[in-house]
Amino acid sequence: MNKMISASLLSLFLMATPSLAAMPASADKSDALMNVDKASLVKVVTSSNAFEIESSELAEQKAKDADVKEFAAAIIKDHTMAADELNRGAKVDDAPAKLSPKHAAMLGLLKGASEQDFQPLYIEMQTTAHMEAVTLFATYAKVGGDGAMKVFAANTLPKLEMHEMHVMHLVAAH
Repeated sequence: MNKMISASLLSLFLMATPSLAAMPASADKSDALMNVDKASLVKVVTSSNAFEIESSELAEQKAKDADVKEFAAAIIKDHTMAADELNRGAKVDDAPAKLSPKHAAMLGLLKGASEQDFQPLYIEMQTTAHMEAVTLFATYAKVGGDGAMKVFAANTLPKLEMHEMHVMHLVAAH
């Protein structure tokens, strides 16, 4: 079952990742790792926050180990706060109210996971989500176009890096 879950996650990741064939011949001639405009950042972060909160609410109920439940509680608290800060800083009325197809599919996998498979799948998804978030926020904090959103990204980044370290400890422990 774990191999099937990992294959599903890999498929989701590959669908969301640009082709390697599009990479420049030299790193010296390449643009920033990614170019993200404000509207795209708001859309991605809103969906990501919703996924992390909803998946962590499931983990509070379904995870077996106390350290995973504690991590889930911290994710809910911190990502709820980040969502509130995003809404204040973005001043965007059309932020998506739903999960992206990628996040909806991931949440569906978690909801359908057996009791035995839930916790390892949750940890794996949180690892991937925080690696992506750290990259996105670090990039936007450096080269983003909107001043308020750059501040938001820079101020949120340390908390995301802390979550990434915390989930890596969960990976090692489980």
